[in-house]
Amino acid sequence: MFRIRFPRVFPAFLCFSMLLAGSALAQSHSSAKLAPVPALLLSDIHFEPFADPGKAPQLAAAPVSEWQAILSAAPSPDSALRFAALQQQCHSKGEDTTYTLFASSLQAMRAQAVGVKFITVSGDLMAHQFDCKFNALFPHAAPGDYRAFAEKTLAYVQSELTTAFPGVPLYIALGNNDSDCGDYQLDPHSAFLADEGKTVSAGFPAPERAAAQHSFAAGGYYSVALPAPMRSTRLLVLNDIFMSKSYSTCAGQPDPAGAEEQLTWLRQQLVEARTRHEKVWVMGHIPPGVNLYSTASKGTNVCAGKKPIMFLNSEELPNLLTEYGHEISLALFGHTHMDELRLLQPEGGKKNSGSAAIALKIVPSISPVHGNRPTFTVAQIDPATAELKDYRVIAASNLTGIAAEWREEYDFAKAYNEPAFDRASVEDLVKGFNADPGSASPSSHQYLHNVFTGGMIPILKLFWSQYACSLGHTSAADYAACVCATPSVGGE
Repeated sequence: MFRIRFPRVFPAFLCFSMLLAGSALAQSHSSAKLAPVPALLLSDIHFEPFADPGKAPQLAAAPVSEWQAILSAAPSPDSALRFAALQQQCHSKGEDTTYTLFASSLQAMRAQAVGVKFITVSGDLMAHQFDCKFNALFPHAAPGDYRAFAEKTLAYVQSELTTAFPGVPLYIALGNNDSDCGDYQLDPHSAFLADEGKTVSAGFPAPERAAAQHSFAAGGYYSVALPAPMRSTRLLVLNDIFMSKSYSTCAGQPDPAGAEEQLTWLRQQLVEARTRHEKVWVMGHIPPGVNLYSTASKGTNVCAGKKPIMFLNSEELPNLLTEYGHEISLALFGHTHMDELRLLQPEGGKKNSGSAAIALKIVPSISPVHGNRPTFTVAQIDPATAELKDYRVIAASNLTGIAAEWREEYDFAKAYNEPAFDRASVEDLVKGFNADPGSASPSSHQYLHNVFTGGMIPILKLFWSQYACSLGHTSAADYAACVCATPSVGGE
């Protein structure tokens, strides 16, 4: 019989070839383009549990598990009149998210955000004038009753979201209304924060839950890894109420300790992320930078040396974030109720080898309190880079949720012809806005249409050049330099 004889080296050569083929195949799989990760971005829900004042005593007496049945029951005969009187008594400027509107938004989210891998809520789950309305309806409340009702309201909003999206991780930041004592008021290291930390972190993986509860109890902030298929991405959730210009303790006193402790924690988290080569998302409620509405409405002339009105009481937060800008893929905030963007960039000579600009997204509100139509955002995330590749804003057809239809308002990539919501694209947009003081370009016109869902804001067009400066300059000095060097159409 004829036999083929192979050299003795052939088995080794065969093994080596198989190893090379396996390695090439593995590299092919690892370098293959990963599918975008869908996520749901929410902000400023401002749920209104007092819309039917007659149900308030039932809600106060019932566990959160029974709130849905109470709220969905037939309204009290005089609910509309009593709520109108309550709104007037508390000087409310508009209506927040009623049960009907919240239920409508949840139904729309389930239809429009199918398959989302995680949900973010960038603050303000509770209604405006919450403390005034509670005190008006419960004039003889015992100590601790307000805190109990506030905690139930927060728990109800969270439970409705988790029920609508079972098994989907939910990440919540506190807003200035989310407190057990009043708007912009909060005590660090309080029982309220300890309780909320347990509620917010209930669905976190066990190894991260304890650390999140510990930091939340200290000041309402925490760190958690974003879920697979996101790759090596950490979410750092801030409680920047402590950094607000309006902040005070529950006793009405200023206290910088909460902000200082949180900034120390944040720096440590960013150092660790850099060491571990992790990508980072940062989420808070109140955005850093210039409060243009307050600055413009008060006629502040920055070119005459007056300082613009800022959202935060110092520039420490944006300076710290941009110092670690290479690690931060996205920053999410809320508070303004508008659909805005910002470019956080190193300013005032603070740029160093590790600093970089950061794309910042301000998520529009569910609450229609300012006359805007309720909206939520469905995002597409690159799991490898953690960059926001695209997003769609979904808006309701009316402000009440009654027979509302929710449709796409716009798609970022299509509206602005940008490949992603990343630092390069946001920088490109901001530069274009600043080069267009008359807001005549297609991108400027598109932005003016999109920023306030339901109609253009006349004052924003009037102060467009100042607004454009605020998008790329978060320090008071650099904002003023931009404004005073920019040809203005109506201004400061």
